[in-house]
Amino acid sequence: MAISPIDLQTLFTQADKVGKQEAAQREGAAIQQAIQQSQIQRHTDERIRAVNEAQDMGDGAEEIKDKNGGRKGQEAEDRRRDREEEPPAEDKTVISDPDLGRNIDVTL
Repeated sequence: MAISPIDLQTLFTQADKVGKQEAAQREGAAIQQAIQQSQIQRHTDERIRAVNEAQDMGDGAEEIKDKNGGRKGQEAEDRRRDREEEPPAEDKTVISDPDLGRNIDVTL
């Protein structure tokens, strides 16, 4: 299929319009990207300035273990005593090696 001279005349007259359309499409993509970046930045700025909602604290304030032990320290002490008071299971045999943990192997 050959191109006739009339087709060339039509193409040359429309070439500037095609060039303008191509340039507009390229600029449109850049403008869209700039708009999206500004929206993301605005959204980020709003999140930074917003006051965050506090997390649910449950029924009340949690108790904190202080240096003197406090209530949690007392509960831990009670659990430790309960474990100590349990009689050792008779079916378990404990074998202890007096040399266990005394020798260090430093070879590579």
